[in-house]
Amino acid sequence: MAGPDPAVADTRRAVRAVLGAATPDRVIVAVSGGADSLALLAATTFEAASPRSASWPHVFGVTVDHGLQDESAVTAERVVAQMVALGADETATIRVRVDVAPGGLEAGARQARYAALGEFAARVGASMVLLGHTRDDQAETVLMGLTRGSGGRSMAGMRPSFDEDGVHFVRPFLDITRSQTEAACRALGLEWWEDPHNRDQRFLRARLRHVVLPLLEDELGPGFADALARTAPALRVDMDALDDLAAEWSRTHSELDTRSLADLPAAIRTRVLRAAAVAAGAIDSELTREHVLAIDSLVTDWRGQRYIDLPGSIRATRTGGLVEFRRPAQP
Repeated sequence: MAGPDPAVADTRRAVRAVLGAATPDRVIVAVSGGADSLALLAATTFEAASPRSASWPHVFGVTVDHGLQDESAVTAERVVAQMVALGADETATIRVRVDVAPGGLEAGARQARYAALGEFAARVGASMVLLGHTRDDQAETVLMGLTRGSGGRSMAGMRPSFDEDGVHFVRPFLDITRSQTEAACRALGLEWWEDPHNRDQRFLRARLRHVVLPLLEDELGPGFADALARTAPALRVDMDALDDLAAEWSRTHSELDTRSLADLPAAIRTRVLRAAAVAAGAIDSELTREHVLAIDSLVTDWRGQRYIDLPGSIRATRTGGLVEFRRPAQP
């Protein structure tokens, strides 16, 4: 008897590893209607019903309607029908309002989506939310980090998992390519929806996906995108270690004393300063390496600078041997 299509088998294996490690009682699968998320839900419902599954988790299929297209409600209805057909135990559509975040419309949609998924998970008692990002998405994220020039953290890509407000978000497909999820959908007879924003050249990610990465693959050879994606976990290990050291220093120091800061290695000191700036209200996504180095100059190259303006209407100043962050007085 022939087994499943290789792409289907790969997606199921990826989900099995996640469910087997955490054994959640209830799991949410975020489904946009694209190939990645449909393949994710198909794999999840299959694995949840498998005799191998120790807990047979209750699977919620959830689609978030951002209201950014005229036909978004119709699209959401179609996605719900697909989630039901794929065997989700329960389905839901969440309509959200998208505010344009400092990082743009895409960032605003992402923030609204994650907040809605987290709130829904808390409401239904689900401890895990599965997201359908692939290796291709990871490569695009690393390249976007390179364009910002914000240092190693911006190139460390998307985390395989992260916790937010008690909910565990997991990306099982970071080692699965977009072509594999599309192949899995074709093998399962699933028709996926293409978000028009994914081809809208006004958005940086769309330009990277359809113009820049194909050009780099042509010029530098096949496998360039895979190499970018592999860079992310390699960098993340180092970044996490340095972040932990910086966080430990901050826990044991109530003030940003310039003498104590000057004794730190630059890699730790700049992380301490960056985290303090963000905590004070600086916009994380817009805080570049140049901003951080300018703040660092208040410690390492003090020449009487009055202040450093940061995104988010925050100023970094040096006062009495301390680095401080404050909002300028309103006229």
